[in-house]
Amino acid sequence: MPQPISENLARLRMISDISQEALAEASGVGVDTISRIERGERQTVRRTTVAKLAAALEVPPAVLLGLEARPDEQYRDQVADLRCAITASAEIPGLADFAETDEVATAEAVSDDAHHAWRAYVGGDHGTLLHILPTLLIDARRRTHHTSGDANAVAQRVLSTAYRLGAGVAGRFGLDDLAWTSAERAIEAARRSDAVEMETAVSLRYLVWTLVRQGRTEDAERVAVRSAAGIEPRMLDRDPVRAGVFGNLIFNAASAALRSGNSRRAEDLLAVAHSAAVRSGRDMASEAAIFGPRVAAFQLVDHAMRLGDPETALRLADRIPQASGAVPAFWEAGHRLHLAHAATQIRQDHRALGYLAQARQIAPDWVRRQPLGKTTMSVLVDRATRRKGKEFAALAVHYGVVNTRTK
Repeated sequence: MPQPISENLARLRMISDISQEALAEASGVGVDTISRIERGERQTVRRTTVAKLAAALEVPPAVLLGLEARPDEQYRDQVADLRCAITASAEIPGLADFAETDEVATAEAVSDDAHHAWRAYVGGDHGTLLHILPTLLIDARRRTHHTSGDANAVAQRVLSTAYRLGAGVAGRFGLDDLAWTSAERAIEAARRSDAVEMETAVSLRYLVWTLVRQGRTEDAERVAVRSAAGIEPRMLDRDPVRAGVFGNLIFNAASAALRSGNSRRAEDLLAVAHSAAVRSGRDMASEAAIFGPRVAAFQLVDHAMRLGDPETALRLADRIPQASGAVPAFWEAGHRLHLAHAATQIRQDHRALGYLAQARQIAPDWVRRQPLGKTTMSVLVDRATRRKGKEFAALAVHYGVVNTRTK
């Protein structure tokens, strides 16, 4: 079986449209050696040879060897810390995290950490998020054990926020059972907080998305619709947070309905959410909700793509309003990935490449974890028939088209 270097060398060379002869001249490695490596006939390759080839192709040697850490491997230790922080419980002997019970962070400090964690979450900055979140969970839990009355209700609200972020990032890493545990604990804390109705609804949204990821789409739609009904804004209600939480739950319900094969139901739900977004008048991004006219328009594009209609998706994209407020980086980047996928389906490859470059620029860490980005870039690589240049090669590496498995 060919070693990873054989696959990577051939693919990187093809991406850059460099012949074996040109690569030999640029690297100082013989044409015969390059040819034998690509055919998998060389079982071992000297370190100096790898270094020369990598330098000529302008990639790190680890990429050429297939030894660059994947995003999930990159954060393995931090994810383990997060798992411990989410599942710790004073009710289970040996799993409590109160080793230093005399050190209780102030309410201001815990709230500030929660805000920074949320900013990292919406920015797709997994390294920062995984650094902050385990300590935030411990500190927030510690405050709930050392406060009472109104102060405890505030601490419970912050703890619910921390658990929601835990559910969100666990889902991004494909840890659906851990996401479920964190979402359940978020709901428990929300029901003891100083804003029971809204905090519970927000926490249920994270639980709904976990249900969708688990394939329990009918359950997800039912929970989302019932939760949304409980907080639906009245006609003259202009509370943007309430409208946002309601709209996000309806988005989740629509996604679940579509995945269940009920496209008409999904369209009806999206129409409800879109009307609420138009009435809200502005885009907003808070830990409670990400909602507004631009965000709702993104959902319509996503719906068209899930129905297999790239032409409609790109047409709808041309009519998306400019942001009238805050829209998180990962929403903007995700929208570009959908547009890139749509463009490849109608063979507008240059357009697709532009969208992929935009997505990488907006949220580089987040897009690396998205299968849609890799799938779309793979199509472009397979179609490449002429020199595409360094940017094309860099995008292929960023989206994981080049094999980067670990030892």
